[in-house]
Amino acid sequence: MTETSTPRAAAAPDHARREAAAWFRTLRDRIVAAFEALEDVASPHADLPAGRFEVTPTTRSAEDGSDAGGGIMSVMRGGRHFEKVGVNWSEVHGTLAPRAQKAMAARGVPGMAEDPRFWASGISLVAHMRNPHVPAVHMNTRMFWTPHAWWFGGGSDLNPAIEYSEDTAHFHAEMRAACDAHEAGRYERLKAWADEYFYVPHRGRARGVGGIFYDDLNTGDWDADFAFTRSVGEHFLPAFEPLVTMRRDQPWTEADKDAQLVHRGLYAEYNLVYDRGTKFGLETGHDANAVLMSLPPLAKWI
Repeated sequence: MTETSTPRAAAAPDHARREAAAWFRTLRDRIVAAFEALEDVASPHADLPAGRFEVTPTTRSAEDGSDAGGGIMSVMRGGRHFEKVGVNWSEVHGTLAPRAQKAMAARGVPGMAEDPRFWASGISLVAHMRNPHVPAVHMNTRMFWTPHAWWFGGGSDLNPAIEYSEDTAHFHAEMRAACDAHEAGRYERLKAWADEYFYVPHRGRARGVGGIFYDDLNTGDWDADFAFTRSVGEHFLPAFEPLVTMRRDQPWTEADKDAQLVHRGLYAEYNLVYDRGTKFGLETGHDANAVLMSLPPLAKWI
């Protein structure tokens, strides 16, 4: 599924890359602050100090050893409510390796053989919660540029080990709100795309209760496409924070925790085997710890 048939060969305005990268960084800062504020609330289940993010600069080196950008890896481990959460921002550039060039060309990106330079920036977030009644969550938004094309991508999906229908409904209502202001029918299309993308074929099931997903978004109107991508990012906290507040003090059993660990195993399988972002990050030489930030701190397989 694609938002357009291919990333269109249209030039983004000169300011586009700077503006997009700056906004992704701002969103990262807002989410980190909000999550640390959630940690300031004491938990009846964990006699722990409030968790705080460890912030580490990341770098990407080109094949010739030159600087090719990097980013910020922000990870909180062992918090009162967040057992592990990463909120990463990156801005990288360079030349795509032959394998990545072929993959881009196969997706319809023009000019890969003639000029395989690229630039990419985005925010990537995955949260694994201490209380098994609080769902895990993923969100990312990104912009990709080559000399002959540009596009946006991203989305967010909810991954509960123990599903509550009202939580699912709330999350999807916010995802719908992110879409509705921009185009009638977009939510339904991107929800279906998420259901397809976040499916785990070898398990015959979805990894969670879905959300929205999109890629190759280039309508020819950079401002409109960027506005929609901002909308996706801006609706994330309203979609997720209320679920943390509602479920974080809920009592759990050993069976509940066991269900969470098994579900985390499913999440890890998906990210290591199928996730396009994981594959791209590793193939383009980005910091492996940042790329694999999404993996849970503990998981279990039956």
